[in-house]
Amino acid sequence: MTSPDIIHVAGLHKHYRDGKGNDLHILRGVDLRVGEGEMVSIMGASGAGKSTLLHLLGALDRVEAGTIRIGGVEVGTLDDEAGARFRNETIGFVFQFHHLLMDFTALENVMIPMWIKAGRTLPFHKESQLLLGEVGLSARAHHKPAELSGGEQQRLAIARAIANRPRILLADEPTGNLDEETSDRVAELMLRLNKAHGLTLILVTHNPRFAAQMDRRFVLEHGKLRPLPPHEANA
Repeated sequence: MTSPDIIHVAGLHKHYRDGKGNDLHILRGVDLRVGEGEMVSIMGASGAGKSTLLHLLGALDRVEAGTIRIGGVEVGTLDDEAGARFRNETIGFVFQFHHLLMDFTALENVMIPMWIKAGRTLPFHKESQLLLGEVGLSARAHHKPAELSGGEQQRLAIARAIANRPRILLADEPTGNLDEETSDRVAELMLRLNKAHGLTLILVTHNPRFAAQMDRRFVLEHGKLRPLPPHEANA
């Protein structure tokens, strides 16, 4: 039985102006439906608008035209405060550059989203330690990011992204700065978390092997999403 849609995007457009005042039409009527717990990959050339689409899905950027509904919430109608609350409770982000807080330990980095949601006075050591265990970093809890390898930093970023048990994980080139072996380990981790938590995963990647492991695959070109057949996704 098909899972109900958790993400419904219809007729999404986005313009930008470049430094010369030229109007750049990045998204030209994007449509997308994603079921609860589904894994979707999006590929495409650099500058095609993949990151822009993720930022719109995560309420990091304003909807210009069209609609985004996530779990029944009309994302484009949220003000700044409601958008921040929605992100913290519903969406997890993993970026190519992990954006960890370098002065905090691994354990503290994972606790930060919990503190933002519930207040810093509450202890979240147990929950954070369990999350570090899920990503294989139990022994590194009290190390700062600079003391971790690139793969460990990305696994820490994933633990932080799921700290508040979001329904959706948006991943923007999460293996882009990693070697092939480490990339495979991070990919395996994200697939495992999808199964363990029922996370809906939207993955932007240039890695065709990672993309091919998703339930459905798309390429973003000319401002629209085109479904990729399995043979093309594996090319």
